[in-house]
Amino acid sequence: MRIDILTIFPEMFSGPFGHSIVKRAVDKGLVNIHLHNIRDYATNKHRRVDDYPFGGGAGMVMMIQPVMDCIEALKKERNYNEIIFMTPDGELFDQPIANQLSILENIIILCGHYKGIDERLREHIITREISIGDYVLSGGELAAAVVTDSLVRLIPGVLGDETSALSDSFQDGLLSPPVYTRPADYNGWKVPDVLLSGHDLKIADWRHEQSLLRTRDRRPDLYQQQKPDASSDNNP
Repeated sequence: MRIDILTIFPEMFSGPFGHSIVKRAVDKGLVNIHLHNIRDYATNKHRRVDDYPFGGGAGMVMMIQPVMDCIEALKKERNYNEIIFMTPDGELFDQPIANQLSILENIIILCGHYKGIDERLREHIITREISIGDYVLSGGELAAAVVTDSLVRLIPGVLGDETSALSDSFQDGLLSPPVYTRPADYNGWKVPDVLLSGHDLKIADWRHEQSLLRTRDRRPDLYQQQKPDASSDNNP
């Protein structure tokens, strides 16, 4: 998989991409991540990539030319499955979207700044717009890092345990159940007996029940989607 990230602050990615799972995925050759400084495609001597909005108003807008030239240069080298723009008014990012993106071959992620990008890019070039939440960040870099981390860990071979990602929260529409490790008794705080029983079926049933309870209590919106009859007295 190849991910090309277009940004005016490529140095912001050294932290999130230089450690942990994403770094191991890159080192294994399971994903290629390339950062492109949009300023390198500016045609003015000051390498400006923003200008005042037509019609007036506060803020600046990312210019179409530098972004377009960068994307066109990349598209001459390969075909892209998606050209994604990180924006607060995009579709809300979730686990199913991460699953979809993780099986693609090539994607571009454009990080917005200022008041956004020239609308003509959104109309004619961008294929998908994604938001990581109903709030505004200073730029799209942190959001792009979140999306990249989320989908990279789903690529086969990235995680040590191939089944680990399948048991994450939201993969089955539920939150993950509680997890415990040694010691089994810490200052009188004990691990549930069923997890020490060695009975795989009982453990699986317990985990599913705990996932339902946790989802019902913490994310009733997800619980209602998962359980159409969630209002029944027979539910946990």
